[in-house]
Amino acid sequence: MAAADAGRWESGAEIDAAQRRVEAWQESFADRAERAAELSRRLAGIRVTVRGADGLVEATLDPAGALVGLRLDERTRQQPVDRVAEEILATVRAARVELLRQVTEATVELLGADDPGGQAVLNSYGGGRLTAPYGGPPGAGPGPQPGGAAGP
Repeated sequence: MAAADAGRWESGAEIDAAQRRVEAWQESFADRAERAAELSRRLAGIRVTVRGADGLVEATLDPAGALVGLRLDERTRQQPVDRVAEEILATVRAARVELLRQVTEATVELLGADDPGGQAVLNSYGGGRLTAPYGGPPGAGPGPQPGGAAGP
C-alpha cells in the first residue's frame, strides 16, 4: 500500500491540489483570526444606556456588563424608596438584555451563528452573567426598554 501512496504523490496535479488545500486552510485561519480581532474591537466599544419606562432612571453599562453610570431624575425624590430601587434594578436588567442583544448581533455578523468561537463569546455573556442579573429573568414583565420606550 505504501507503494500506491508514493505513486499517488508523484503526480504533479495531486501535489498542486494538496498545496492549494493547505493554502486555503491557511487563508481560512487568517480570515477567522481577522474576524475575531474585529469582534474584539467592536465588543470593546459597546456601551449601553437604557432609560426606564417612566424616565426616572437611566443606567449605562460597559462592555463587560458592569454598571458605569446611573442617573436619577429629580422626580425620584417624590417616589417611595422601594419603587425607585425596583426601577433601578429593572432598568439595569433591561440594559443587560440590550447588551446581550448587541453582543449577539456583532458575534453572529462577524463569526456566524454556528462558529464555536462565537458560541464561546455568547456563552461568556449569556451563561447567567448577563441574562438574569439581580434575581430575575430578562424581560420579565413590563419594564424599561433600550432608548427609553415603555415595556409591553
